Amino acid sequence: MAGSIQDQLVKAGLSDAKKLKAVKKEKRKQPKLAKGTRDHPADEIKEAVRQAALDKANRARELNAANNEAARRKAINAQIKQLIAVHQEPRGHGDIDFNFTDGNKVKKILVTTQQRSKLIAGLLKIVKQGDRYELVPSPIADKIAQRDADRMIDCRGSNEPELTEDEKDWYKNFEIPDDLDW
Repeated sequence: MAGSIQDQLVKAGLSDAKKLKAVKKEKRKQPKLAKGTRDHPADEIKEAVRQAALDKANRARELNAANNEAARRKAINAQIKQLIAVHQEPRGHGDIDFNFTDGNKVKKILVTTQQRSKLIAGLLKIVKQGDRYELVPSPIADKIAQRDADRMIDCRGSNEPELTEDEKDWYKNFEIPDDLDW
């Protein structure tokens, strides 16, 4: 008895050639179906590579944004430094202490009488440059404030409460002596 079992079944008359062909055809289809339904490792690798490329592009985008922000900040600092260097008031021989607050610290600088009166009137303003404080004219200080408001020091006493009309009327009864130096 040589031959396959299928051939033997056909010779014995237990099966026919049509059934034999259908069984062989089905047998060939099964590996192809199984191969198509399972996940291909190549597809997983392609997906991992695509995801890695997206992550790399996102990191590069974030890094570029950070670098651009640092360059923009550096340019603004250079502009402010130049504005202060060109327009600062000379403070060589100040003889009056002028006290002001920087955050919650009280600081003082030496100014002349003329500079003090300009500071009080708002014609001069104090600008922070590193660990130093410089006096600049008010229009220049406004330009600096547009670029970086944290460098401005308000010394006009804007945090003092406003007087009501009753309080103002109460003070009108008192004369201010002319010989007082504020």
